[in-house]
Amino acid sequence: MLKKARDLYKMQKEAKRAKKALKNIHVEAECNGVKVVVDGEQKVVSIEIKPEVPREKIAEYLIDAFNRALAKSQVVAAEKMQGVMGELGIGGGGQ
Repeated sequence: MLKKARDLYKMQKEAKRAKKALKNIHVEAECNGVKVVVDGEQKVVSIEIKPEVPREKIAEYLIDAFNRALAKSQVVAAEKMQGVMGELGIGGGGQ
């Protein structure tokens, strides 16, 4: 029972450490002059729109850039959590 409590505490500590690290990881994606940067927690860090981007295309390009950035951040977060799980001896090995 005590071992389980220690393991749970260790897992919570590692998860907090990983979450903190994800805040510091920035991922960006660009679409035709519109750049979106998100962190590993999938929160928007910045948006840049170049002046030459046609106004009527901004929404379309933003959607594309957001989707790409979020997909990248999901991969980064999954890799980070997989590393934490591996350190704790949890999850599928085999790679």
